[in-house]
Amino acid sequence: MKENFDIFLIVMALLAAVVYAALHFFEAGYGYLFDRRYGPPVPNRVGWMVMESPVFILMCVLWASSERMWQAGPLALFCLFQAHYLQRAFIFPLLIRGKGRMPLGIVVMGMVFNTLNALMQGGWIFYVSPADYYAGWFAQPYIYIGGALFVAGMAVNLHSDHIIRHLRRPGDTRHYIPRGGMFRYVSSANYFGELLEWVGFAVASWSWAGTVFAWWTFANLAPRAASLRRRYEQEFGEEFSRLRRKRIIPFIY
Repeated sequence: MKENFDIFLIVMALLAAVVYAALHFFEAGYGYLFDRRYGPPVPNRVGWMVMESPVFILMCVLWASSERMWQAGPLALFCLFQAHYLQRAFIFPLLIRGKGRMPLGIVVMGMVFNTLNALMQGGWIFYVSPADYYAGWFAQPYIYIGGALFVAGMAVNLHSDHIIRHLRRPGDTRHYIPRGGMFRYVSSANYFGELLEWVGFAVASWSWAGTVFAWWTFANLAPRAASLRRRYEQEFGEEFSRLRRKRIIPFIY
């Protein structure tokens, strides 16, 4: 099983590299970058729930089917992982304002990746890692470092999403530059927060599976942040350029 799982991780890491390269030529067509080329539009609330819920559900199945379900280390990692997807799949969609839509193709691709990611993380934590891998886990420094990074990243992500949701009043369809919070330092603070989460999870899990997921997060979000930056520059010109001079984390813009 370990050999097959290692091949799976290598393939996923290579696919992330392909996605990273492709997104420099094809913008991820949802949100501000909505593009009908990715399929017929579906309501944002429905799209997010359908796209994000498979990973939450499958992770629960993997956990409940495992003999390690009550071991402290795997259980703590499970709780960290599920905290993010509980919010992303079932809370975040209910908070979405307006009647925005996202392409069906993006939803389907998200479902496929999330399913594979549940197999990566749940497979490693509950089945593939050595039986004693997380024994004495709470005596190791990386759980505390990784856990702190994860919590900090989630806080940044949630606060940044709150700022974005309140950019417009009801009925207003104009676009605005997000300000405040971590947007003082990075143009895509919500993406920065999410990347910080999964870097923290990779450290906490001390695994190649977590590292591949962090790499996937960067490969997906960094090019999208660059696309948003270009759109901001086109739409807001000097106003955005003036704000961008304050940025201190270059790859997230």
